[in-house]
Amino acid sequence: MSTWYEKGIFYHIYPLGLTGAPRQNPPDGPAVRRFEELERWIPHIRGLRCNAVYIGPLFESGSHGYDTRDYRLVDRRLGTNEDFRRFVSLCHETGIRVVVDGVFNHTGRDFFAFRDIREKGEASPYKDWYRGVNFSWGSPLGDRFCYDAWQGHFELPCLNLFNPQVREYLFGVIRFWIDEFGIDGIRLDCANVLDFGFMRELRRRTEEMKQDFWLMGEVIHGEYARWVNPETLHSVTNYELHKGLYSGHNDHNYFEIAHTIRRLSQVADRLYTFVDNHDEDRLASKLRNPDHLYSVYTLLYTLPGIPSIYYGSEWALTGQRTRDSDEALRPCLSMADCGRYDCALTGYIAKLGQIREENEELHLGRYQELTLTTRQYSFARVSSRSAIVTAVNNDEHPASMQIPTPVYGTEAVNLIDGAAVPIRDGRIYLTLEGGRGAVLKIKGV
Repeated sequence: MSTWYEKGIFYHIYPLGLTGAPRQNPPDGPAVRRFEELERWIPHIRGLRCNAVYIGPLFESGSHGYDTRDYRLVDRRLGTNEDFRRFVSLCHETGIRVVVDGVFNHTGRDFFAFRDIREKGEASPYKDWYRGVNFSWGSPLGDRFCYDAWQGHFELPCLNLFNPQVREYLFGVIRFWIDEFGIDGIRLDCANVLDFGFMRELRRRTEEMKQDFWLMGEVIHGEYARWVNPETLHSVTNYELHKGLYSGHNDHNYFEIAHTIRRLSQVADRLYTFVDNHDEDRLASKLRNPDHLYSVYTLLYTLPGIPSIYYGSEWALTGQRTRDSDEALRPCLSMADCGRYDCALTGYIAKLGQIREENEELHLGRYQELTLTTRQYSFARVSSRSAIVTAVNNDEHPASMQIPTPVYGTEAVNLIDGAAVPIRDGRIYLTLEGGRGAVLKIKGV
């Protein structure tokens, strides 16, 4: 039996940016109810045929959201716990699952355990809650002790996940978010550096807390199967395919994309696939030819994996990070103004979402490569008696393709525009415009 996340189509929201929240969060500031704006996005998200939201960070923090101050409090720049509870309820009523960020590798300096060490030094009962705590010298931020910090950022001290007390605290946090809000999963920040023993125990404990609770980890490099298996996580971020999707178009090299799918064949269908996010330049800024937006999204929705749209990219928004700032990737957008952004791409992505939603081959079907050149690529997702065939063309000019059929059939239908496509002698005959794709349904006899 399939799970909800195998059929998932995600919409990714960075809420502090989308709502225009202040960059700094004073510890005694009032709660500002910005979830009312986020609620207005729910019909739009469902209109794109997305059935899951990844929203985060949400925990109370001091600045960008990943310097956690309180794990049981919604960031007051967004609203109250009750506001988020209502948001989750509205999402669930609309058929949308909710996944939040779990920032468990490190905390902010205002987290109660770290504050206690600063105040009491070696007498603090929390001195073993953090990695590398050493009272022989001070930190670069003026503390009387030093500690391990995430990538040398001393405002982000690393938790000691080998400490049973820390683990129990974090498992209690997850149970709180499940019991209080009904969340459906957690995206583990910095999963690539989390202890595997912690993740194995996390998998066991969350399975007891909620059936079909989804664990997805942020992993950039490495063999994804180390994380994605029955003992640790259900999914990780597919940065390898993310890179191939835009560079394979910029370099006119579909071999890169096809090779990535072959290499990841063991886990590809379980990976969280995306073309941009809150840490990466917008796809519309990465592609040299904007016409390739259509073929990239065609691949995102039909290759093995769980696709995700980053808020605003359905309107081909641009944005590039600088050496010192990610702000351009995390803009404030109001749903009241977003109608003016609508473009042909918006409707195209919604159509792809409908196709994926209505055709189980795209969640469960076996991947089969059919044709491959540097500029044209076709593959199938095959079930027992039917198949979806995807064909894409990254050339600037039209291309004629002859594609072998993976199942017997006399005609194919392009699910994007409803046009009939001929099949003769076991081959699909198709002409694609430059930068475009087709998603064909073949029903076997």
